[in-house]
Amino acid sequence: MKKKLVVLTGAGISAESGIKTFRDADGLWEGHDVMEVASPEGFRKNPKLVLEFYNQRRRQLHTVKPNLGHETLVALERDFDVHIITQNVDNLHEQAGSTKVLHLHGELFKVRSTKNENHILDWKTDLNWGDCDANGNQLRPHIVWFGEAVPAIEEAAAITQQADYLAIIGTSMQVYPAAGLLHYTKPNVPVYYIDPKPATIYDLVNPLEIITKTATEGVPVLKEKLLEKLNF
Repeated sequence: MKKKLVVLTGAGISAESGIKTFRDADGLWEGHDVMEVASPEGFRKNPKLVLEFYNQRRRQLHTVKPNLGHETLVALERDFDVHIITQNVDNLHEQAGSTKVLHLHGELFKVRSTKNENHILDWKTDLNWGDCDANGNQLRPHIVWFGEAVPAIEEAAAITQQADYLAIIGTSMQVYPAAGLLHYTKPNVPVYYIDPKPATIYDLVNPLEIITKTATEGVPVLKEKLLEKLNF
């Protein structure tokens, strides 16, 4: 039976493919605070602005491709049972070929009913005001906004509990509830943290190895280290 490798990914792995992130230097998008375009309050206040924000991001996603970081995680599936838990809303892991991907914060290429959060549709074009579900309810991006619950967190915790190895790629692990996943790993499970500017990870009792590289440089290093553990 293959060892289970659980991988937590964040904006850093997508940034190398050209995906812009919320946490750019100024934290603004066309002069707007992130809360205006990524919160339930912002959507109630100006839904057309919010829809256009995600239309821009959706259009951009059509123009980018997975990078070596994504592709190396796919290659690891040959020797490990790889489960990816991502905070990213892009589909670059899936584009690369990863087979087990859980999105904590939703998906850019999906939308859902404003009245029924379980009514989810695939959606790769612009979403406009007036686009409705079969019952006439406005559709919204299938994104977990600031202040909303993270429905997938329990499944993510259960997956993390089963890890034989844990890798953290391109995320500071400072934002909850995702940051709390670290504490679901079993004792003595090795943790690898790949980031060119790694943040301090507090209260972690597991063996920790920091790889101070970008995802495209660091994930191949991770692959070598893990294969060495299997005595390849």
